[in-house]
Amino acid sequence: MSRFQPASAGHGRRGILLSAAGGILAGVSRPANAQGTDPAYPSRPIRMVVPYGAGTSTDIMTRVVAPHMARTLGQPIVVENRPGASGAVGSEAVARSAPDGYTLLMGAVASHAVLPSLMPRLPYDPLRDFTQISLVTNAPNLLVVNPQVPARSLREFLDWAKRQPNGVTYASAGNGTSSHLAGELLKLRTGAPIEHVPYRSGAQAVTDVIAGQVPMLVYQVTAVLPFVRDGSLRALATTSNTRLEWTPDVPTVEEAGIADFDVAAWHGLFGPAGLPPRIVDAIYGALRAALTDETLRPRLNELGLVPVGMPPAAFRSFLGTDIAKWRDVIQAAQIKAD
Repeated sequence: MSRFQPASAGHGRRGILLSAAGGILAGVSRPANAQGTDPAYPSRPIRMVVPYGAGTSTDIMTRVVAPHMARTLGQPIVVENRPGASGAVGSEAVARSAPDGYTLLMGAVASHAVLPSLMPRLPYDPLRDFTQISLVTNAPNLLVVNPQVPARSLREFLDWAKRQPNGVTYASAGNGTSSHLAGELLKLRTGAPIEHVPYRSGAQAVTDVIAGQVPMLVYQVTAVLPFVRDGSLRALATTSNTRLEWTPDVPTVEEAGIADFDVAAWHGLFGPAGLPPRIVDAIYGALRAALTDETLRPRLNELGLVPVGMPPAAFRSFLGTDIAKWRDVIQAAQIKAD
């Protein structure tokens, strides 16, 4: 665990691994209400659970943002890693906790938008069993190809793929990861004959695309940007719905004429269901203050993250839409958990 103090004290492969979920009880139980909630919230340290291991993108981002939130809240934030089952273990623990604002969750697209369609007996409902506080950051992706591919735009790549007798392959960081799902969404939206090749890690996937073993990959901007800049890879599109400050000359997938395509590995802040509105307001206010702090933004930029700070109601709507989007992709592609 790592303890962050308020201002007065100063400042992959992520495949879908479900075996750890075997011992998780189906269903989620919690206190029926927030009786005993501290009226002077917060008056003691807050625990923020990261349902992934130390050093993962969610963990690093949380440890960057947490001290800025602690500064506003006036209480330490303790970051606790509870990995397992692609985020299900830590997420369930928070869903079962008291809705008093002292146990929060930094979830992600995998734990709250993808797992519902990959884990038949997921021990929590991502909408019903949580209070949605905010979409915190997006980790945008670039669609890149080996420079030997005779295409300088996404449309040219898709046309080239359709002319190949056996179609073409694309690499990903593993089964069920955002890079895999982005490729399947592209296939679903365009009918392109592209077939998935999963790797054990994103680094291995990048290496093989550079070597020409696989022609295409969708992956995190910061991971592929150095290779785009030195010419080892060619960027054809960003999967976000707006161009990226890292690559302002690279168009979006939607600009290539492919509608309803917005893919990012997002991170979101949750509490247990039934969190009182005044506590939600306090937490969201602290998060907004953090994300608009000019000293924090450069660090998020280095991590390849775009700060968002979406309000609670909008985040809940976004989450419902994202769950439905990935359910359609997973069903259409018949993706199964490892």
